[in-house]
Amino acid sequence: MQKEQHLKQLQEELDKLKNDERLKTELDFKYHLETLMREFDKSAADVIKLLDPTQEAGQGSSIANGSGRAKRKLKIYKNPNTGETVETRGGNQKTLKAWKDEYGSETVED
Repeated sequence: MQKEQHLKQLQEELDKLKNDERLKTELDFKYHLETLMREFDKSAADVIKLLDPTQEAGQGSSIANGSGRAKRKLKIYKNPNTGETVETRGGNQKTLKAWKDEYGSETVED
């Protein structure tokens, strides 16, 4: 009995969706868009890039590859005494830590 009731409820919801004009319009748009994409050999990513040029290429790829966030900005530190430089994306770098211990964090950051 419960399964029949559930089936009847699902059938009613399906009938409502079939008669929903907004859904029909959305599905029609999706069909035409997919047809155009196939015609011009474009992917969904190509379309998104075309419609939203402000999105940086690196942003989408970092999320797509599973890292969950964009890369940190590369920082370059220069030792004023020796002229040696260190390039790092994080503060956990051996040489940089030694400089901070020796000269102080504020001095190194400046």
